[in-house]
Amino acid sequence: MNISTSMMPAAPAAGSEWWEVTPGERFIIRTSAADTGGLYTMLEIVADPRNGVPLHVHANEEEHFVVLEGSVHLTSGDQTFELSAGDSVTVKRGTPHAWGNLSDNIVRMLIVFSPGNLERTFRLIGTLKGEDLAAVLASNESDGSTVVGPPPFDNIYSVVSPRPRP
Repeated sequence: MNISTSMMPAAPAAGSEWWEVTPGERFIIRTSAADTGGLYTMLEIVADPRNGVPLHVHANEEEHFVVLEGSVHLTSGDQTFELSAGDSVTVKRGTPHAWGNLSDNIVRMLIVFSPGNLERTFRLIGTLKGEDLAAVLASNESDGSTVVGPPPFDNIYSVVSPRPRP
């Protein structure tokens, strides 16, 4: 699926609206790619316990994680990290990676994509409200990201295995 600008929702300004990726994972755009000339976009992610993402690869972006609150497990290539508040790590483009909140508390982190093209995908994901997962996965692939496997952590909710809605 190729995402054209005509399909994009009217977007709120950076920092004005929280969106849901899947139940238990929310994000807000803190710095828009439009504000940086496309150099980067910065999201704030809040994830409930047992939420995470499937193993995926970005063909075009570096992804930089800065943990603000809580702790998160990150697999990047053949390395595994447990990051706590104040820790950061960068995943280079082309590296399979995934994160998961394995704790009993929320995790809050900033994620910077450079360049900022994936902002389009996150805006689309926010409008779908987790209801059309096939479109979410297709939109990721159209922007150079590909899901390559399930989350590498046990008992994790993600876009491929969402948490049931209450």
